[in-house]
Amino acid sequence: MVQGPKIFKANIQIADMDRHYYNDHLLTIAQHPSETDERMMVRLLAFALNATDKLSFGEGISDRDQADLWDKDYNGQVNLWISVGLPDEKLIRKAVSKAKEVIIYAYGGRIVETWWDKMKLGNYSNLKVINLPSKDTNDLSAMASRGMKINFTIQEGDIMINNESTSLSLTPLILK
Repeated sequence: MVQGPKIFKANIQIADMDRHYYNDHLLTIAQHPSETDERMMVRLLAFALNATDKLSFGEGISDRDQADLWDKDYNGQVNLWISVGLPDEKLIRKAVSKAKEVIIYAYGGRIVETWWDKMKLGNYSNLKVINLPSKDTNDLSAMASRGMKINFTIQEGDIMINNESTSLSLTPLILK
């Protein structure tokens, strides 16, 4: 029998002082059977860091040709394409040609450095690559639950994440 996605409900509060964005979001997140809690929570973090009223979850892991999250305008033009993990060079090239801005949230420890060293992407001005420390993404995955209530506070590039029982401070490393 084919296993379907697990459904998570997330009530997130965002206070992003860097972008002057303050809002609450009630999200339904479908976790693909092959997706880890860590990856799902990095997708949630990416949502919090880039939240707008048009940002939505894409097919990502189910359809390798789509973004994990994206912000499209009313004409279908992709303003923001977000990929989580270590996408291949072909997908990155496709993303930068389709979207006004592309952000990759890489995670996984030392493997990120090896992946990044192999990338030959030129000087795309619309590409941003962010490395999330492995310890932080592991701690973030421990916050996953079917009914989450999480607060994200972003200030000067630092991210404070807390729920009822845990508090986490995360500082992403900008690779590009």
